Amino acid sequence: MSQLRADDAPSRPSFVRRLLRSRETGIVTALAIMVVVLSILEPDFASSDNLLNDARNFSFVGIVVLGQAMVMITGGIDLSVGSVWGLSAVSSAALMAAGFGVVPACLLALLAAAVVGLFNGLCVTKLRMPPFVPTLATMSIARALALVITRGKSIDGFRPDGDWFYAIGGGDFLGLPTPFIIFLVLSVIVSLVLNRSVYGRQLYAVGGNEKAARLTGLDVDNLKISVYVISSLLAGLAGIVEVSYLSSGISNQGVGKELSVIAAAVIGGTNLNGGEGTVLGVFVGAVILEVLRNGLVLLGTDAYWQGVFVGSVIVFAVFIDQLRKGVWRRR
Repeated sequence: MSQLRADDAPSRPSFVRRLLRSRETGIVTALAIMVVVLSILEPDFASSDNLLNDARNFSFVGIVVLGQAMVMITGGIDLSVGSVWGLSAVSSAALMAAGFGVVPACLLALLAAAVVGLFNGLCVTKLRMPPFVPTLATMSIARALALVITRGKSIDGFRPDGDWFYAIGGGDFLGLPTPFIIFLVLSVIVSLVLNRSVYGRQLYAVGGNEKAARLTGLDVDNLKISVYVISSLLAGLAGIVEVSYLSSGISNQGVGKELSVIAAAVIGGTNLNGGEGTVLGVFVGAVILEVLRNGLVLLGTDAYWQGVFVGSVIVFAVFIDQLRKGVWRRR
């Protein structure tokens, strides 16, 4: 028998080829191009103050994107995150205005957020509802509750225990905005969970093939419930951090943010059908959205056109991802 020659063995793709095929490489390159072009067209964009302001702004959406990505990895979607964001914000502000301490008020607000997530998860798993239905319902319910709490007015005049609460959203640490630090730490934690834990691998398995996951003995229902609770908790956390930054709670906080959150996840390469997505991708996706928004403002673009540009970026990002996967070559 002839011996197997070295060149007959299947070769592993080179590092460069794997890098070029990586979804993250494409969006990081796109982000770099956007930054360079905007810096040339509008020098103020590259100023340290503007970049730090961008970092603070995209961190609120970024915190929520992390939970949304976990839901989408399992093949679901959470449309209620913007309303949960607002509900948590106004409920924490209202509780502090009523005399509760910072910690009890924030914990109760997060508990309310978790209840919404639990409801979503139970509807999806036990009642076998499509994720779109219960999360759309709780989007309406949570927004209505936020209006009930505020009566359509802002909640001001609360002074929590000292000024440390305001530093959570409006302060800086090591020269960086505190919300960005929170987003960064949470990104590292979620990345470790998804990539280095059994739980994370199980989430990808559920999104990749739910039927096979059930046959292998995975508790698919509890896994799905857990990601909806996590998604709502992170949305609630974003609301509290924003209340700290604004020093007030208003009923329209988080309005429309579910679209930004989903857009950032999609731009970052999270598959709407489940089974695919990375923390690095959604991190960059959140940054791209804010860079685009900020750049359009600095360039004097009509605010009404911003949604057109964001929508175009989403379609283009998905198109490029389909090209990368060779979808049309397989047809």
